[in-house]
Amino acid sequence: MKKSVAIYSRKSKFTGKGESIENQIELCKQYIDNAYDKESIELFIYEDEGFSAKNTFRPQFQTMLQEAKKKKFSVLVCYRLDRISRNVSDFANLIEELHQLGVDFVSIKEKFDTSNPMGRAMMYISSVFAQLERETIAERIRDNMYELSKTGRWLGGTTPTGYTSESIERVSVDGKLKKACKLKIIPEEAQMISLIFKTYLDTGSLTKTDAYLIQKKYKTKNKKYFTRFAIRSILSNPVYMIADQEAYRYVIDKGMNLFSEEKSFDGKRGLMVYNRTQQRDGRAHRVNSMQEWIVSVGKHEGIITGNDWIKVQELLSINQSKSYRKPRSNTAILSGVLICGNCGDYMRPKMSKGYTENGNRSFYYLCNRKEKSHGDCCNMINLNGNNSDAAIWEELCKLFKVNTYFIRQMESLYQSFERNKKEHISDLVRLKKLMKENEKEISLLVNALALSTESTANQYILKQIEEYHEKREQLQKQLEEAEAQNNKNEASDTELSAIVSCMFDATTLFDKASVESRRRMIRKLVKKAVWDGVDVHLYYDNEVQEVFPSN
Repeated sequence: MKKSVAIYSRKSKFTGKGESIENQIELCKQYIDNAYDKESIELFIYEDEGFSAKNTFRPQFQTMLQEAKKKKFSVLVCYRLDRISRNVSDFANLIEELHQLGVDFVSIKEKFDTSNPMGRAMMYISSVFAQLERETIAERIRDNMYELSKTGRWLGGTTPTGYTSESIERVSVDGKLKKACKLKIIPEEAQMISLIFKTYLDTGSLTKTDAYLIQKKYKTKNKKYFTRFAIRSILSNPVYMIADQEAYRYVIDKGMNLFSEEKSFDGKRGLMVYNRTQQRDGRAHRVNSMQEWIVSVGKHEGIITGNDWIKVQELLSINQSKSYRKPRSNTAILSGVLICGNCGDYMRPKMSKGYTENGNRSFYYLCNRKEKSHGDCCNMINLNGNNSDAAIWEELCKLFKVNTYFIRQMESLYQSFERNKKEHISDLVRLKKLMKENEKEISLLVNALALSTESTANQYILKQIEEYHEKREQLQKQLEEAEAQNNKNEASDTELSAIVSCMFDATTLFDKASVESRRRMIRKLVKKAVWDGVDVHLYYDNEVQEVFPSN
């Protein structure tokens, strides 16, 4: 009888040197040949190259887990423990899951084999040291940041608007010539930064600041118009703050890690902040709490006084804390699809005060750039929203009868909805399972803490409990979002099923579809809609074009 064996290999960078994917697999094969009868082995290989061991969200690793659940193999072999994970929690969960599935785990470098109790125990101990090594590396990086912060250097990367980077040389204590970088001010860009801060302080609004910059035709370093996101990023960047006494008091009051003396806050130079953001693979960078910031007075010239920078932060905080206001609903179905044929910006719906004969609120489509610039950057005439939406929707409904492309697209939309619904249900089940596992892990750690008498072990266990609690909070939030989405899907299911079932009857389709359903179908069918001031041009995914007169 054949024995099914799987090999898993991972390397953070694409390289053929050292412990490359090929070398790992070859060494694992040699082990398998010596441990089992060569003729009776059925081999499966999973490779993840270019992925770190920070977490287990790797494509081939996840495929391997799914196939382990299907009993595709009974032994998993890897070259070394850290090829799987350097996180104790992830590693322990994997070993436990493999054990429940009846899959033995072998690490050939450490000579660990989970087919016996001692092998499992030694593996857990090794995984603890692997995580300790990772945390030690992270601590060394933080220590290095502390040392760098004392120099006030620019560490490289994309320079903030208002500055460029220049190289400076200095003689070290041992007489060697060393190079470093500092920020050098660009006068015209610095003036623009001052204007952005002043406009925001005057208006108290990112939207109004954005509109003002467009009206005055100010652009970013990449020659693009500013967005609210870009403006907010500038306003919240402490690199612009002049190191004066207000700045010093703010840094101290917020509990930041300051590596400059009070006398260095001379009212001229700017601040350098290290460890401000946490970079995460595949996700947006997270801003660390101010208590984690490492601050020093830089070698560059500041632009914004401490008092003004602090006022801006207070305004940003107030605006962010305002309760979310749901935008006024409208019947526009071309939102996010309709483009201005003059400047290429999106056209958004805007309500009028009047009503149509049917009692619906009148609205029109207005070029986003035209509105923000008050007609200086674009002068495209507005489009009657009620008339254009009705005409386009009616024509699209008629096309369902004669064009199989649209029928296929509608069927695809419905199938996509069904798939998404199943995925949401599956996600809901998965999150509930993870919550139970999380509670179990916390309970085990609490019991271990009660039995432990060593202070060093207690600290480690408490840290693990804290991490599990943080993970629990994240899971709870995800679970609430998944349940809300599931309820929304159930409400939409009946309506969408009715629409698809009567797809060949344009009148019924038109009557039954809600505004949200029409928007969803428009976005599925139409690649883009372009308003040229006379007609609306619809472009479909298969490059078919239809022209609809505005009247």
